[in-house]
Amino acid sequence: MIIGIFDSGLGGLSVLKELVTVIPHYDYVYLGDNARAPYGGRSAERIYEFTKQGVQFLFDKGCALVILGCNSASADALRRLQQEWLAGAYPDRRILGVIIPTAEVIANTYADKKIGIIGTRATINSNAYVREIEKSSGGQARIEQVACPLLVPLIEEGWEKTVPAKMILKKYLRVLKSKQIGVLVLGCTHYAFIKGMIKLMMGKNVGIIDPGVCAARALQTYLQNHPEIALGLEKKGALHVYSTDTSERIRNLANRFWGSPLVIEKIDLDK
Repeated sequence: MIIGIFDSGLGGLSVLKELVTVIPHYDYVYLGDNARAPYGGRSAERIYEFTKQGVQFLFDKGCALVILGCNSASADALRRLQQEWLAGAYPDRRILGVIIPTAEVIANTYADKKIGIIGTRATINSNAYVREIEKSSGGQARIEQVACPLLVPLIEEGWEKTVPAKMILKKYLRVLKSKQIGVLVLGCTHYAFIKGMIKLMMGKNVGIIDPGVCAARALQTYLQNHPEIALGLEKKGALHVYSTDTSERIRNLANRFWGSPLVIEKIDLDK
């Protein structure tokens, strides 16, 4: 059995990078639904349907557990998949997300600070981060959210360092700076690739929370606490990457995000 990572596109490679860094000896399978990305502007029902198809593919590939590296999927599909589908169809498998581990880190470390969250419209509109942070902190958290729909296409086009992109990012962050937040959650996996820019604009006194880092550390702890799952996982350090789109643009983007060439196999989730 192996560990699967599902994302609506390639932003989840930032989560995979953290997993490989924290627990490198396990085998991983990554699936990016690039043909239907982005999920951020889609309805909750459509996100659920697409995510279920992706997780089914990863289960068929022998994954014992799947990490939803997509914030939109974690927000709009995770709970429903766990409650309505997993228990009956795959009681011995697990689906985990990136939002709850992040909320727990904030509650344990930054509960006394005003919290800012940036993400796609779907993630922000779901209020998933707000709900989980309030639950973990006992309802004491002070939270401000800003949807940033233009950041993902700018990052994917490789324009994040251009003057217009910096102006757009500054405009999004200005709202949170005016609220004097103490910690900022990067509520989209793409944002990990511009973490340095965001940190520079927010200033040294604002902590930056990367859900990919939180998810990797949480999985490490989860496997330590569930040896019955950990013992059944392959530990050859193998990596297989699948995508519903393997166009030259997607391959180039994946290589840029990963930092080295990736072998990507095309699959079709609609079959």
